[in-house]
Amino acid sequence: MNNRKAKLIKLESRKPRNPVAVPASQRKAGAHRKSVKAERRAAQVRHRRHLHEVD
Repeated sequence: MNNRKAKLIKLESRKPRNPVAVPASQRKAGAHRKSVKAERRAAQVRHRRHLHEVD
């Protein structure tokens, strides 16, 4: 049996990764979309404009 200690290899740490990019890649960050509230508001505006044109 060997009584020698194992040599420890010390590696330099890599530069830290972008903490914002990881969740984005995990949820497959797709194209940006308008929020549900913005879509609903746009529909209301379209409806009012349509009613105004009919008059």
